[in-house]
Formats: sequence, structure tokens, C-alpha cells
Amino acid sequence: MMRVLLIDDERLARAELRRLLAAHPQVDIVGEAANAAEGLQQIAALQPDLVLLDVQMPGGSGFDMLAALDLGATLPDVIFTTAFDRYALQAFEVNALDYLQKPIQPARMAAALQRCAARRSAQALPDAAAPSPTAPQKLFVKDGERCWFVALDEIRLFESEGNYTRLYFDNGTGAQRPLMLRSLSQLEERLDPQRFFRASRRHIVNLAFVARAAPNEAGGLDLTLRGGDTASVQVEVSRRRAAQFRSLTNA
Repeated sequence: MMRVLLIDDERLARAELRRLLAAHPQVDIVGEAANAAEGLQQIAALQPDLVLLDVQMPGGSGFDMLAALDLGATLPDVIFTTAFDRYALQAFEVNALDYLQKPIQPARMAAALQRCAARRSAQALPDAAAPSPTAPQKLFVKDGERCWFVALDEIRLFESEGNYTRLYFDNGTGAQRPLMLRSLSQLEERLDPQRFFRASRRHIVNLAFVARAAPNEAGGLDLTLRGGDTASVQVEVSRRRAAQFRSLTNA
């Protein structure tokens, strides 16, 4: 059974979604929300598999709502619904499952649900050589008009810029460095300290991307990160934090 949450500010639009979904017995509509604030509460409380999300809503767009989700939360699959086709490119930039333009045709809804079912089945397939992994934690990032869903494991570096943090990752089309409106300290509180190391006042490093750790003249370390255009970036670690790094990595 696929647990679905409907988020749309128009009551009639939610009723139409219910009518379309009634033809799909594998769908269980677990709740509704009429705005971004309600949507955040419902996602946290209900943990749906899929969200049908309106793009334009009072009090914040669907993109704004996703950006406000707690860091590391298990994000559901997302199908955007809107009357405005100019949002299509942005929706697919964030790796949304699908984009449905209103009025939604039954065949398009069926195809979108089929894609969701196929993705869930692929994620559930066990690997014969390894234990079945848990779903990767993802972060929704919105920088201006561009948005991304990013797995935390793919982010190699967090860099402080005042009240903002710059993220370094690759998304298959090249290196990305978007800014997000969260401080490095806020992010640190939510990150796993066994995987993400606070290297300095300005940097948190994904330990999986550390290619080299070299002693520096100050008694600390210079970390070199692998991958993408960050391969040549060095992050300086103080003497005190260098001891923590060695403890974490057995270096």
C-alpha cells in the first residue's frame, strides 16, 4: 500500500485528487494539508510515502515548504501539481518524481503513480551480497530559483558564509555550490558526528571524501577532498581538532 498525503490550498483541487486516486486501490490517502505550514506538520506526523504537492500556496510555495523540512528527515517522493507549466523545469531540477499540470488527466496520474511504485520497488530490492540498506537521508536545497534533492552522503563539504552555508556536491551534471539559509552550527546539530567532522569554525567535512590528511606547520592538518571541483580544496584543521580527526579516522 502506498501512503499518500495531499497538499493543496484549494479544497476543490484536493477533492479532485481524491477522485483521481480512488481508481487506484494501492493508494491510501493518509491526510490533507491546505498550506505549507500544515504540510510540514503532516509530513512529520504521518511519514507518507508520496506527497502530491501544489507549487503555489499562500504562506510559501511547495519548494519553500520542502526547504523548511528538518535536516536529515526521511523525505517522501514528491509529485508536483500546478496550473502553471513554467514550473516544470524547476520541478525536474529538484528530481521530483513527476510534474502534473492541472487539470490532471487520469492517464498522467496513473503513469506518475506507476513511476512511484517502480522507484519504491527498486529501493526495496535486497542486495544478495550485502544487507538491505536503509533509504538515504536527503536534504532539499533551494538557492534562488534553483532547487535540489541531495543525499547527505553526496555532500562533501559545508562552508559557513555568515547565516548561510554553502554546500559542495555533484549532481550528475557538474559540481554544485548552492547557499542555504541555515547556519553551520544549526546544521552541525543535525549531522552525524561520526560521518561529518567539524574541521574548523567555517567548515564541516564529510569524512568519506577526505583523500589526504597532511600535517601543517601549525601542528594541525590540511585535509584534501576528493571528487568534483573540490579535489584541490584544502580545509585546515587546528591542532586541537586534529586530535579529534585522528580519533575518528584512526589516522
